[in-house]
Amino acid sequence: MKSFQKTAISAVAVGLLTGLACASAFAEDAPAAPEVSPITANVTVTSNYIYRGLTQTNNKPAIQGGFDYAHESGFYVGNWNSNISWISDSYANTGYANMKSGTQGSSVTGPIEMDFYAGFKKELIAEGFASDFGVLQYYYPTSGLPSYTSAATNLSGYGLVSQRQFLGYNPSTTELYAAQNFTAGPLTGFLKLSYSVTNLFGIYNSHGSMYPDLTANYDTGFYGLTLNAHAGYQYVPNTMTQAALTATSTSPAGSYNMSYADWKLGVTKDFGGGLSGSLAYTQTTAQKVGNVYVYATPLNGNQGRATAIASLTKTF
Repeated sequence: MKSFQKTAISAVAVGLLTGLACASAFAEDAPAAPEVSPITANVTVTSNYIYRGLTQTNNKPAIQGGFDYAHESGFYVGNWNSNISWISDSYANTGYANMKSGTQGSSVTGPIEMDFYAGFKKELIAEGFASDFGVLQYYYPTSGLPSYTSAATNLSGYGLVSQRQFLGYNPSTTELYAAQNFTAGPLTGFLKLSYSVTNLFGIYNSHGSMYPDLTANYDTGFYGLTLNAHAGYQYVPNTMTQAALTATSTSPAGSYNMSYADWKLGVTKDFGGGLSGSLAYTQTTAQKVGNVYVYATPLNGNQGRATAIASLTKTF
């Protein structure tokens, strides 16, 4: 909130005494301040959809968009959507063709991610320090998923332990989250903890996964540029072990730890009118066992490899 100095107040008082009548004459003609809509929408075009350090589109572009409704009480709901390929990509890996179902990876589809969320966000501590609590549902419409959940007791026979979506488990995921936002002059950001109450993105026996992360943004005050930094750790319980190889196995024996850290450094440019662009560099510590990545793209690429991304967002 802006405040006047005493000298400025004195000058304004003199002006008011001589111009009050004129100001009153035009008061009815002054335009009313526009109301702020509780609904906002956004559309993004990005060179690569990266989430928690992992590519969701096999390092290809994505079109994304959603909307939010925020009530003055602090309650909010929203929806966000993006094209993806990681579900079908998982079954396109060589190992899936060796599964006893006889189904080929090309028959598995899951082209869209649809997120639905609701929560409460309010400045409970102090001005500029909003607390945020909510629930997030990641929904993936899929078809062609195999029904080999019984293979969980015989993972070594399928050679698919290295794949995030390897036994036909539903990738849709529900998470609870709590976040504390902060503001300190040009520095803003939040500390957040997400907790999965279901299996995490189709990983076997992974409910109870947690993702603590810290995001900070620094407004340089120069040319609409803001510096961005992020670090997080995806903890996945119940590390899986493939103790032996079989004739149908394509993955090396070893301990497959699905947990990893990720980080991002970037810059955002505000062009005005709700239009912004961003450049970022991301990387993870996603594990590799032998020659096989725990989070793999087709042809055994690394979903968590170091990469640069560019995005353009319009907010309405």
